[in-house]
Amino acid sequence: MKKIIISIILLITMLLIIIFKNDILRLIYPKKYNETVVTYSEKYNVDSNLIFAVIKTESDFDQQVKSNKGAIGLMQLMKQTAIEIAPTIDLEISENKIEEKLLEPEININIGTKYLQKLLEKYNNTEIALTAYNAGTGNVDKWIEQEVIKSDGSDIEKVPFKETSKYVRCILRDYRIYQEIYE
Repeated sequence: MKKIIISIILLITMLLIIIFKNDILRLIYPKKYNETVVTYSEKYNVDSNLIFAVIKTESDFDQQVKSNKGAIGLMQLMKQTAIEIAPTIDLEISENKIEEKLLEPEININIGTKYLQKLLEKYNNTEIALTAYNAGTGNVDKWIEQEVIKSDGSDIEKVPFKETSKYVRCILRDYRIYQEIYE
């Protein structure tokens, strides 16, 4: 009798998971800061689901997060990247205020999305753009030039930095999930 009850409970649980799959996934893959993400997604012509995937992977939507390498905020931006991008979007941020400003979701998402857009334009490939977002354009340009990786992103697993290879695969997985559950 106990086995039957356990079997029924498991069956009901599995049915609930199947029925409410997207609702469950939306709890795991939220669209926090949706208005801000959509605004800059449209402004810079970057798929909002890709931006959400980057934020999910980079900070899990924790606006206060700082990495041990110096990346800051939702989209984990380096100060130098933000300093370079800010003037291109008419943002005036002094160097001594950059860290504080990068903790503000609006500013972080604005700069991060513009930076991602520049990488997507430069490489014309999502996998390579994400690789550059994590490892830097200098590394990516060198790897492509030395034929360590292909410019079409088809061999992204060959990226010399294991962390970057894992990072790109994680964002691409999350990107597909966001596309699946929200479209």
